[in-house]
Amino acid sequence: MKEKIHPKLHQIKISCACGHVIESQSTLTQSYAIEICSNCHPFFTGKQKFVDTAGKIDKFRKKYAKFEKAAAAS
Repeated sequence: MKEKIHPKLHQIKISCACGHVIESQSTLTQSYAIEICSNCHPFFTGKQKFVDTAGKIDKFRKKYAKFEKAAAAS
């Protein structure tokens, strides 16, 4: 490996909005905050919520209900 071409790594703390703190190495010199992490993200926690704004899911089901009935009949 070549010398003097790699950036210096610093120990930093990444803090999430949920309160989880991750210690990592980075080329950044200061700690920073994030909005979501693997500790609180629904994909990783298994607590996924579907938010139905303005009945979009029901509207979709009504629109494509005829295809579902046709597939079940055959």
